[in-house]
Amino acid sequence: MTLSANPNQAAAPLPGPGEASALEKRVRNALTQRHHAGSAPILLMAHLVLGYPSLDENRRVIDAMVANGVDLIELQIPFSEPIADGPVIAMANQAALDRGFRVAEGLGFLGEVVRQHPIPFLLMTYFNILHAHGVEAFIRETKVLGGDGLIVPDLPLEEAGPARTLCQDVGVDWIQLMTPTTPEARLAAIGAAARGFCYCVARKGVTGRQTEFDNTIDGFLDRCRSVTGVPLALGFGVKSAKDVQNLVGKADIAVVGTAAMEVHRTGGVFAVGRFFADLRT
Repeated sequence: MTLSANPNQAAAPLPGPGEASALEKRVRNALTQRHHAGSAPILLMAHLVLGYPSLDENRRVIDAMVANGVDLIELQIPFSEPIADGPVIAMANQAALDRGFRVAEGLGFLGEVVRQHPIPFLLMTYFNILHAHGVEAFIRETKVLGGDGLIVPDLPLEEAGPARTLCQDVGVDWIQLMTPTTPEARLAAIGAAARGFCYCVARKGVTGRQTEFDNTIDGFLDRCRSVTGVPLALGFGVKSAKDVQNLVGKADIAVVGTAAMEVHRTGGVFAVGRFFADLRT
């Protein structure tokens, strides 16, 4: 694979200690623009599985997402044992692998969409993918291709030190995950290490199950907010405009994955665009 640098990011200076990263600045700028436009001060982050059902279809879906107000996109590199994902996303992972998807193909796709769309793109996958590709090579290629961050849910803070250091050295944010069952001391450690934004998991279990947006979520987000100054994203179960509205003033980013994939499966690309447009109504 030939790496083609993103000229907008390659020359950007790395943040110093305590300084907001490039991704955090992009998130905060987008929130400010929403505020000035009179929109609800919350961003939408979409999730899609690369190669499902094809990269051509991924391109059309991303076009529709961006045209209808999606602010960030996480691109999942398929893995055979996606332990954090429910049946809809797990099925998409397996289907992409059955089709012959390769990691190099996904990295090339990242470089392509970064050049085409002026929003942050993150890669999401599992640690075996990084290990097999070479952790340092994977992180450096992510940066060169213009990726803003990495989400690796099966590598806990205690084991992610070398990877996090590499990310900080090259200017890619290693996105930390917080869960409702995380003890206070560990939550504080995760919050202190966070860069870009924190991904707050709304409940126990895998993606795609029902989440009740009640006071439990509010209390969890309060706990997360108390231990970090970076923006908060909340995912796992966000599927409607009501869910998004419930997060306004509590989270900075609503993450929508399974619900959008189900809409795409049943209604196609146009339905995905309409779905995201409706999330803001």
